[in-house]
Amino acid sequence: MNEKIPYYMAYPTPFSYDDERTERMDYEYLKSMYPEMPKRILPYVEEECDRMEYENSMVYDQYPDKLQLRLMCRRICENVKKHEKLTDETGEKYLDDIAGVMLFQELYKRRSDQRRRARRFY
Repeated sequence: MNEKIPYYMAYPTPFSYDDERTERMDYEYLKSMYPEMPKRILPYVEEECDRMEYENSMVYDQYPDKLQLRLMCRRICENVKKHEKLTDETGEKYLDDIAGVMLFQELYKRRSDQRRRARRFY
């Protein structure tokens, strides 16, 4: 009973790029639903991540340097304070916290995308 199976059944997931596209669309949709303050901070976070995204960057180290990450967060906060109006001191503390969380989330996303690209051998 050696039946031959069609090629498309031997390799059931030939279109894995659809998964990546679906993930990207889902990620972009959820980012569009951020509350007002994080939505205003997001461009500054992405700008800083773009600036640090180069070959052999410390953000792609297995364990990124904590001090460098804090400095990235500080630069984001300084840019936000320079270009956006904040209401009070509480807003600045909230800014530090939310900028840090958003930075780490963006770095996680970029690191996982980079690992996914590195696994391909074609």
